[in-house]
Amino acid sequence: MSQNLKETFPEGAPTPSTAARADRAAAPAPGRERSAHTSPTGEQAPPAQAETGVQTGVPAEVPAGVPAGVPAGVPAEVPVRAPVPPAPPAQALRARVRSLAPSMTRSMQAVAEAVASDPAACSRLTVSALAAHTGTSEATVVRTARLLGYPGYRDLRLALAALAAQQESGAAPAVTVDIAVDDPIAAVVAKLAQEEAQTLADTAAGLDLTQLSAAVTALAGARRIDIYGIGASGLVAQDLAQKLLRIGLIAHAHGDPHLAVTNAVQLRPGDAAVAITHSGSTGDVIEPLRTAFERGAATIALTGRANAPVTHYADHVLATSAARETQLRPAAMSSRTSQLLVVDCLFVGVAQRTYETAAPALTASYEALAHRHHTPVPTGKRTGTTR
Repeated sequence: MSQNLKETFPEGAPTPSTAARADRAAAPAPGRERSAHTSPTGEQAPPAQAETGVQTGVPAEVPAGVPAGVPAGVPAEVPVRAPVPPAPPAQALRARVRSLAPSMTRSMQAVAEAVASDPAACSRLTVSALAAHTGTSEATVVRTARLLGYPGYRDLRLALAALAAQQESGAAPAVTVDIAVDDPIAAVVAKLAQEEAQTLADTAAGLDLTQLSAAVTALAGARRIDIYGIGASGLVAQDLAQKLLRIGLIAHAHGDPHLAVTNAVQLRPGDAAVAITHSGSTGDVIEPLRTAFERGAATIALTGRANAPVTHYADHVLATSAARETQLRPAAMSSRTSQLLVVDCLFVGVAQRTYETAAPALTASYEALAHRHHTPVPTGKRTGTTR
């Protein structure tokens, strides 16, 4: 576990206090109801067991890579989430698998990879046959189906059959390509373009439009907006902040974790806070979002990890996607592309909701900078030392 995460979630310590969550759930901010978010995994929230996708009598599995002291499912004191919308369409299945795979257990990953790689063959298998094919159990197969957003395995089989029919009709399959150390630059450009396009398609297919609309509403009506991000996600946070500023909203991006927390304590109902973290477990981003959550601000999380710690403090969760990480292509590259797409969706949505004030603000900001975009070209011969 990283030092930052240890500071935010000490070993053996609970996530936010039960009292704070109870107060937040019982007393929503003035002018808005407490908006319980749908899990980015697509799991059904009520009843309680469905929160972790566990059947009655079937023990839960702990996802691989979840830090000690951080529960794999949402803690019991987290406000109850709204029921999940209908199962995703077949074309969104592969995107959902790519997005959720890092948060799955190894056995669930085996099932997910099998159905995504050969939907036609898997659509003909019973739950017992698929369990045997992947070396897992029937319970794991059912849990995987629910994690992918389907009420049960039967619904997943129907989606697999539809996806197989789509592939047979000639639709191009998604391809993951690796960049080798000796690839020529032309091949690098082609592979990166293909991966970026796939990441954008996956993000669009897996984006919860209900959550997106609710997040737009929260931002459009916010008195003040704080945005938290570290590293590559910090660049995305700055991009969102400057976009919102140009349409007349008060928005600030915080890359310094100390400043983020000291600003978060000033938030109150009617404000909004956005956390951007692909891993969903960056302590320097979780801490200010938790503070904003406890102060009553509307909270939004952009993350690529299902049931990540950051989602425990988010009213609205926007799931992003990323290409498979390789040595020459770290997750920060494709996750940034995915995050920027979601940021643009938020910005355009907010601009639409606030058009009467946003349009004049955009015009004013453009006119204020127009003269800076028309610097005359220097005349005369350029010397070797002149740039």
